[in-house]
Amino acid sequence: MASGDPTTSFLGRLGAWCARRRWWVLGAWVAALVGLTVIGAALGGKPSDNLSVPGLPAAEGAVVLQRAFPGQGLTDGQVVIRSERGSLRAAQPQAAIDESATRLRAVEGVASVQVPGPAGTLSPDGRTGLMGVEWSTPAQDLGPSQLSAVRAAARPLERAGLVVAFAGAPATQAEGTGTDWSAVVGVAAAIVILLLAFGSVVTMAIPVVGALVAVGTALAILAVLQAVTDVSDVGRTLAVMIGLGVSVDYSLFVVTRHAQQVSEGMDVRASIARATAMAGRAVVIAGGTVAIAVLGLAAAGIPFVTRVGQSAAIAVVVAVLAAITLLPAALAIAGRGLGRWRLPFVSGPRPVDLDAPPDQMHAWARWSLMVTRRPWPFLVGGLAVLLLLAVPVLRMELGQVDAGSDPPGSTTREAYHLISTGFGPGFNGPVQIVLEGPAAVQNAPEVAQRARDLAGVVAALPPVRSPIADVALVTVIPAAAPASPSTTAMVERLAGRLRPVAGPGTRVYATGLTAVGVDLSDRVSSRLPWFIGAVVLLSFVLLMIEFRSLLVPLQAALMNLLSVGAAFGVVVAIFQWGILRAQIGVPEAVAIEAWVPMMMFAILFGLSMDYEVFLLSRVREAWQQTADPHRSVALGLASTARVITAAALIMVSVFLAFVLNDNVVVKMLGIGLATAVFVDATVIRLMLVPALLSVCGKWNWWLPGRRGRDRSGAGRLPA
Repeated sequence: MASGDPTTSFLGRLGAWCARRRWWVLGAWVAALVGLTVIGAALGGKPSDNLSVPGLPAAEGAVVLQRAFPGQGLTDGQVVIRSERGSLRAAQPQAAIDESATRLRAVEGVASVQVPGPAGTLSPDGRTGLMGVEWSTPAQDLGPSQLSAVRAAARPLERAGLVVAFAGAPATQAEGTGTDWSAVVGVAAAIVILLLAFGSVVTMAIPVVGALVAVGTALAILAVLQAVTDVSDVGRTLAVMIGLGVSVDYSLFVVTRHAQQVSEGMDVRASIARATAMAGRAVVIAGGTVAIAVLGLAAAGIPFVTRVGQSAAIAVVVAVLAAITLLPAALAIAGRGLGRWRLPFVSGPRPVDLDAPPDQMHAWARWSLMVTRRPWPFLVGGLAVLLLLAVPVLRMELGQVDAGSDPPGSTTREAYHLISTGFGPGFNGPVQIVLEGPAAVQNAPEVAQRARDLAGVVAALPPVRSPIADVALVTVIPAAAPASPSTTAMVERLAGRLRPVAGPGTRVYATGLTAVGVDLSDRVSSRLPWFIGAVVLLSFVLLMIEFRSLLVPLQAALMNLLSVGAAFGVVVAIFQWGILRAQIGVPEAVAIEAWVPMMMFAILFGLSMDYEVFLLSRVREAWQQTADPHRSVALGLASTARVITAAALIMVSVFLAFVLNDNVVVKMLGIGLATAVFVDATVIRLMLVPALLSVCGKWNWWLPGRRGRDRSGAGRLPA
């Protein structure tokens, strides 16, 4: 921490400049928001959830398949038909199927239609059939209008008394475009919490409006980018989720510091410069840590995860820029009216006085003294709670979320269960065995027969020969659902079991969505420990440089790992074990989506650093002023507990609001992030960290060599 006047630092000068030119700064942000929004709309890009993963065996098999069977490159959809009164081969159902097929072929964008027949698309009892619809239009360009056209074409089936549901494209895309109230609920919760925490309409409005501008600008940037590169729907949702949370958090850090300084009599502009220099520094460090962590997801080698991380990083960077430029301008516009329009029953921030009589001391000051004077009960109790929450992590199963977990009433979920009823659950996730080589076609029948004899396989369809290459395709139907652990185990050994039968020189690939999901889980499992180690090491180095300490970054890394473990444990308990899943709209227990733990870790570790940096920055300031290790911890905690608690409640509310989203993966992220932030801001920041700092005393600020000393000399090795 630099000594001297902080307002002379770069951030201090930037805050003062923005305060002087407040209307120009505000105008520049509004112009950027409007301009980027207009450009993005004009370019007309659309989100793309492309899950291809270069280098995976399943991805290599998909490339061979698309090259050998050009039709496989088309976008596939299905009309699932079920007769409750008899066989679909009867005259009336068959006439309705033929009429619907004719009408479907006339729909714009439809390349071909295959009616139910004996080649695996008609169930053994003849009562369930699959009408395949191949689209020449890319999946991301399909949506509600195409689904409406398919529904209209399928009406003869409904008039014939048949049950009809839709799977694949465009049903999946269409059902993901409904109104999502998550962000609105999150913002409403932030408004209520800020009003109750600070009691002023103006103090509430500045962080909320700033967050909306920052998130809107980030989304506008993503709208421009999706015209030239892939930007996923999940990435956009995560950008909103993370952007709202960190924008309000970062604003609160600066606003609270400014409000305290003004209440002590400091000039408004001088206070803005100082708050931007001091709290703004914590914001830059915290935001930089979050951005680096999510950008580090590129190390996983999974393009989809990399793109989601990039979207989140853009939202965080914009939030940081807003906190150190837009916010000082807004505070200057508010002037001394920051506390205007107060709620009569809520007091605003006031100076911390640890020497005041107990009846005049505010609650957080009393709490901080209690924790720092009796640290061991809080330390032991907090660790016990976190370890208990983390226990389910030991049973975490990575996999994939299938359509069986789609919201009740959705046509994709209905189609999933109709297929399961007629063909078996494994038909929802067939595995495509691709044989490539001179003897591929010749050996394909023997490979199919061998596949039928394997455990976990219920059927293998007759081989299909490529018209243009030495490639054969054998479609294998698992006995269990795509997300089942038994299906995962079967897919992992499938290619190896079939390779000897395929013969020397024949390459064997297991591909399809189910196989890609299995390979993806394997890659994440192998790289997750290395990724965790790299992020922890990087954060350790950054905090060591910032706070000139060995113990402070070490305890920060350990505490953050504990909060992440607790969040993982809660996610496993809810989604995998099924505890409370019905209450959040998840119809059945599911495996943890393969890439979610890596994504959650990057975001959670970064968000944990927000509160860590903010708390430790104030403790560090107090240590430099008092050289008293216990009093400095109490001062730092008492000064930050109010804002950390309010910021955490807002972030928890924003994340929990995303449970309203129909996407199960978004629900996982929302629950995991909310849990981690709640645990981090309560058990860790209010109990474990101050207790541990109190136990370590002066050793908190020791670092060998010159960097272990502050310019004041307060950081030398204690006697």
